[in-house]
Amino acid sequence: MSSKDSKPSTSDSIVGQKYDRCLADLILKAGVGFGVGVVASVILFRRRTWPISLSTGFGIGAAYADCDRSFNLARVPGTRIIPASPPPAAPAVEPKSSTHVV
Repeated sequence: MSSKDSKPSTSDSIVGQKYDRCLADLILKAGVGFGVGVVASVILFRRRTWPISLSTGFGIGAAYADCDRSFNLARVPGTRIIPASPPPAAPAVEPKSSTHVV
C-alpha cells in the first residue's frame, strides 16, 4: 500500500501545485542565470553588472514561458485544440440586391 491517501484532487489543489512548480522553477532558473552572469562578469566582462542582469532576466523569462505553458495548454507548440462537437452549419443566405425595378 502507498503512504498517500487516494483522495480526489480538487481544482484548487491542482492550481496550487502548478503555482508551486512555477515558483520553484522561477527560483531555480533565476538562480542559475544569476550564477552564470556572475561567472561571465568576473571572467569575461571585467566585473560589469549587465551580464548578471541579462542572464538573470533570461532565467526569469524562461521560467515565465514554462509557467505560461503549464497554465495555458493552447500555447504548447504543436498542440491543436479540437472542439468536442462540430459547430452547426449555418444556412447560406443570399445577399439582397438594393436595386428596385420600377
